[in-house]
Amino acid sequence: MLLSDIIKRYRVRKGGDFRLADIDPADRCGLDVDKAEGKALLAEGVKRLSSLQERLYADHTYAILVILQGLDAAGKDSVIKHVMSGVNPQGCDVHSFKAPSQLELDHDFLWRATVALPRRGHIGIFNRSYYEEVLVVRVHPEVLARQSLPPKLVTKDIWQERFEDINAFERHLARNGIVPIKFFLHVSKEEQQKRLLARIDDPAKQWKFNAGDVGERKLWDQFMGAYDELIRATATKDAPWYVVPADNKWFTRLVVAAAIVEQLETIDPKFPKLDEAALHDLEAVRAALTEA
Repeated sequence: MLLSDIIKRYRVRKGGDFRLADIDPADRCGLDVDKAEGKALLAEGVKRLSSLQERLYADHTYAILVILQGLDAAGKDSVIKHVMSGVNPQGCDVHSFKAPSQLELDHDFLWRATVALPRRGHIGIFNRSYYEEVLVVRVHPEVLARQSLPPKLVTKDIWQERFEDINAFERHLARNGIVPIKFFLHVSKEEQQKRLLARIDDPAKQWKFNAGDVGERKLWDQFMGAYDELIRATATKDAPWYVVPADNKWFTRLVVAAAIVEQLETIDPKFPKLDEAALHDLEAVRAALTEA
């Protein structure tokens, strides 16, 4: 199966009756390769991504916004580490969205993401994003209470209104040359447990363990329901979702890399072409260097 077919399988452009339950977190789309072969395929994708990113940076017209969503231990950090390993750091910005500060709470829910958007020619990566405002905030109503919204605006329609705001925001980005590529890393509850236990057992990973993750596991069904609804509501032509099986890390990374490469190839950034006067000046410089 071609990578383009694999990407298409996990791309959601119209939410409709989408259900996470219909996607197996352990699915590999029939790709029968071992871990070493998977790494080799990823290396090819990373090399292609590096080349395209160089053109994107030089062209200085479009920007790419990669949004990574997923529950704890879904593999967001490792995707950034491995998929972006060949990208020039000068043209890539990573933002991790944690619990909002008081300054951020004093603004609208899209503000802190807006000020972190990538510049033209750059790839911006959001490790979590404004989608937390219809996930964590929805599952934990006490967080919404801290946002000091006028009481009359906090109605039963607030989540649908936020979906509408997000769709309008992403349409605005697309119309201004900032291309959203949204990934939900779909890990199973069993695999998440395995990874969280590995963090406890591995001294190199213990620092990543958060006791609060255990409590969040008890809310698994609520989070899955929230993700179901947000994907149905915010999967659009301008900003589709890629719901990527995440139980096999090598496969997850491969799909993410391939989707980003596909989008960059669609944009097809070009190296700037010099006009005749500039080319003439270069020839003069060449002559001067040759004689030096």
